[in-house]
Amino acid sequence: MNKVFIALLLVTALAAIEGTIVSTAIPSITADLLGVDLISWIYSAYLLATAIAAIIFGKLADLFGRKRMIIIGIIIFLVGSILCGLAQTMEQLIVFRAIQGIGAGSILPITLTMVGELFKTEKERAKGQSYLSMVWGVSGVIGPLCGGFIVDQVSWHFIFFINVPFGLASIYLIAKHYSEQLEAVKRKIDYLGAVLFTIGTVALLYVIIDNSKTQAWLSNQSLLIYAVAIVFLAIFVRVELKAEEPIIPLTLFKNSRLMVINALTLCAMAIVIGVTVYIPIFAQSVLGKNATQAGLLLTPMSIFWTVNSIMAGHLIGRLTNKRIIQMGTILLMAGAFLLSRLSDGSSDFSVYIGSSLIGLGMGFIMPMLMISIQKVADPKQLGTSIGLNSFTNTFSQAVGAAFFGMIFNLITSEKMASLGKGEIQLNGEFAKGGFSADEVSFLKETIASGISYIYIAALLFAVCTFIFSFFIATKSRSQV
Repeated sequence: MNKVFIALLLVTALAAIEGTIVSTAIPSITADLLGVDLISWIYSAYLLATAIAAIIFGKLADLFGRKRMIIIGIIIFLVGSILCGLAQTMEQLIVFRAIQGIGAGSILPITLTMVGELFKTEKERAKGQSYLSMVWGVSGVIGPLCGGFIVDQVSWHFIFFINVPFGLASIYLIAKHYSEQLEAVKRKIDYLGAVLFTIGTVALLYVIIDNSKTQAWLSNQSLLIYAVAIVFLAIFVRVELKAEEPIIPLTLFKNSRLMVINALTLCAMAIVIGVTVYIPIFAQSVLGKNATQAGLLLTPMSIFWTVNSIMAGHLIGRLTNKRIIQMGTILLMAGAFLLSRLSDGSSDFSVYIGSSLIGLGMGFIMPMLMISIQKVADPKQLGTSIGLNSFTNTFSQAVGAAFFGMIFNLITSEKMASLGKGEIQLNGEFAKGGFSADEVSFLKETIASGISYIYIAALLFAVCTFIFSFFIATKSRSQV
């Protein structure tokens, strides 16, 4: 197999695993660094940086060459990984995760472009893309398990350090074996739009997460941050309307059928981040699992996602895309409903079934959304339309992490503080923290209640996906 392609698979695996490997380490990270209320930022910072960087790096690759930009991106990713492993406070970790996310943002768009270049025929390209998709699926299974094992056997710091040797190997293979004919492509990069969007969005996420802890929704500081978010996002819209190559093409929002697909993506991927973040916390804090066992509870979602993605391919032609997506949304609602019933008395089985149904639903939904985009998008804007959906996918997880973090803090922070024992950790080792049996029971009930409310919110998102599925177009633009 082409050595460059091996490097692309390797670096794709790094970016894919990094999205899930952290989940099983979160309880241990908060035990060391404190800052339970900042958990959602560990995900939001990484995902938001990835979403914005992906658009910018894709255009930089056209200007300065794919080889140069992907190597720079991998280096940024590795620097961020090392800094994450060395973090001494939660605030440092959040900043370093953003740096890591910037590097990860270079990987997806450039690897997709390079695969298209490495394989000459459409059949070979499809095969190459399937390998990349397989890497994402396998990483979803391996990430939580590896993260849990490393945390239990060594330390959470090493979930970041292990990226270094593999990243260096991919840089070596690309630098030595990849040659490109650089064609000068005149592209204008919307740096101003990226900066405005980042500031506005971060301000909005900050006020949501911070106020979920303080409840000071109408304080002077909060009002000021609201104003900052509104002003910067309003200016962002004006800039995008005039930009030659906007970071988010607002003209696409005129395509109502495309917006239905993006709205469904937004809701569905918010559910996924809810499962990824809070199932390991439930497993360790309520069920008393170690990090490795917590990782096992996440694997059904990834496995069944992959299985039903394959099944969806076999159903094409027998059922309409719309019907397959509707089947997926029904599975999402069933899974979210089961997870919303979690309590301190729930068993492993309840979690396995709930996460499995979520995976089965997403397996039906996501491949069909890509096909649906090809039907409803203007052929001249197909690449941009797919790019916007990819951005929506990642951005949804960033906002979803913040939203669910707000719910968790609202439900649990006051109750935990009432014990008067400082910040409570989520690694489940309450007995070692000087808590009585009654206090341990109270903590488990409180954490389980907070997570149950998260999945009630996830159920509402699932209902929205079901409603949106009825508006998925069954005919292409050319048939309308």
